[in-house]
Amino acid sequence: MCALALSTVTAKGEPRISGVDGHFLHGKWHFGTARGAVKARHLAARPAVSAAHMRGEDLGVFTHGTVEILNPQHGEPAADWPDLLAYFKDFYGADSFDWDNDVVYYRLHPHWMSVYASDVSKLTAVSRS
Repeated sequence: MCALALSTVTAKGEPRISGVDGHFLHGKWHFGTARGAVKARHLAARPAVSAAHMRGEDLGVFTHGTVEILNPQHGEPAADWPDLLAYFKDFYGADSFDWDNDVVYYRLHPHWMSVYASDVSKLTAVSRS
């Protein structure tokens, strides 16, 4: 899990930024929020987002794209939702939420993604330990 700064847009076109738990799975960010959150309303109306994950000055992952709702309250969930739900329940705890009613999860489909690393060997050495 990585902390993401997630930017959405209001109906007036004003940017809003907030934090989410980002899970980078299969080359895409996955994140959740409360179903009643302002962020969820923004995403339902305007699914374009920008996201940034930064580890100090060592690493930056910047993404622009659109989100897909993985577990809509009404309608069919994404085909891989059962596997993702098992992953999230394992990560957060099966009893952490009412997974059907409390939280909504998204997958960010990037149309642009860039990574900055000031010293790649430093990052790879950390990941091997």
